[in-house]
Amino acid sequence: MADRVKAGVAGTGFIGTAHVEALRRAGVDVVGLAEATPELCAQKAAELGIPKAFASFEAMIADPEIQAVHITTPNYLHYPQVKAALLAGKHVVCEKPLTMKSSEAEELVKLAAEKKLVNAVNHNIRFYPLAQQAHAMIKNGEIGSVYIIQGSYLQDWLLLDTDWNWRLEPELGGDMRAVADIGSHWLDLLTFIADLKIVEVCADFSTFLPIRKKPKKEMETFTGKIQTAAEYDEMPIRTEDYASVLLHFENGVRGVLTVSQVSAGRKNRLFYEISGSKSSLSWDSERPNELWIGERFGPNKVMLKDPSLVNPDVRQRISFPGGHNEGFPDTFKQLHTAIYRYIQAGDYSKPTDFPTFADGLRALQMVEAIGKSGREGGWVKVG
Repeated sequence: MADRVKAGVAGTGFIGTAHVEALRRAGVDVVGLAEATPELCAQKAAELGIPKAFASFEAMIADPEIQAVHITTPNYLHYPQVKAALLAGKHVVCEKPLTMKSSEAEELVKLAAEKKLVNAVNHNIRFYPLAQQAHAMIKNGEIGSVYIIQGSYLQDWLLLDTDWNWRLEPELGGDMRAVADIGSHWLDLLTFIADLKIVEVCADFSTFLPIRKKPKKEMETFTGKIQTAAEYDEMPIRTEDYASVLLHFENGVRGVLTVSQVSAGRKNRLFYEISGSKSSLSWDSERPNELWIGERFGPNKVMLKDPSLVNPDVRQRISFPGGHNEGFPDTFKQLHTAIYRYIQAGDYSKPTDFPTFADGLRALQMVEAIGKSGREGGWVKVG
């Protein structure tokens, strides 16, 4: 067995900390951190028990002990940091979006291939066990030909005008918010499950809160729901709170997606339903260990996550027996396990079983087409 791979993580907010935990569960040594300031990095390294607190991102990628780098910083930093890490000879796992523009993502896809380095985008929702099961069932023809793919991704963490996060600022998060932040997860998941590309989109956007109150003191993601800022600035909002998107997939498959970050009571709910010529599949991330199977000529069924019940090739994505629920943190562990198993195997010419920079590029192309349709109206081709 090859020695354990050593990784460094850039950014230690909500998602960065999730990466650290998942890497440890996947048997990867997290040996270093980089943060916005040396002081913050030292604090976070002490809290997380990580030996090296680097003064800068550049110092971290220069360390020969670190073989792989996880980028979990704000979106605008992804492109320069991923590029620098690749040029430093590091394998890279990047949070989505891979970059702010698809042209930058194209460059990174080419650079990673030239450097022969493992590259991945953290589309972790693919790694819910029943997402893998749905993919296997469609691949095996168990629901027949796919007709319709519909669903939503709904949250409420930006419901109030006092809710604030850096994602609301286009300079930091990009020109789109709800679609790019959570819609991209749904788009990646469903194109993976159905193994179909989206070829054309038609979108409708709305910003219900055109002015928001930005606190003068910085707050971490999601903590705004339990903190009230005493002082704030009123800020105009230029990104969408909501979008609905009609979708044309390959092979004449039709679909629709709704995304919202202002839906009260929905904390983080991704839902889909896939209608096939034999049967249907439906899944709700708030009940992640249940897959609904709809039948015309027999009773509908609910399949529970259980390694003894799923397709054989899905079992490797399940760590606990039936009745022992697996959830959001486990998806990170399963994804990172797949990535580092591939790194340790050492043959980077083989197909991957995890989302790569090419998948990140495709997600950006879908998001950009949706943005163009939302601005200009009508159908827009993807890519």
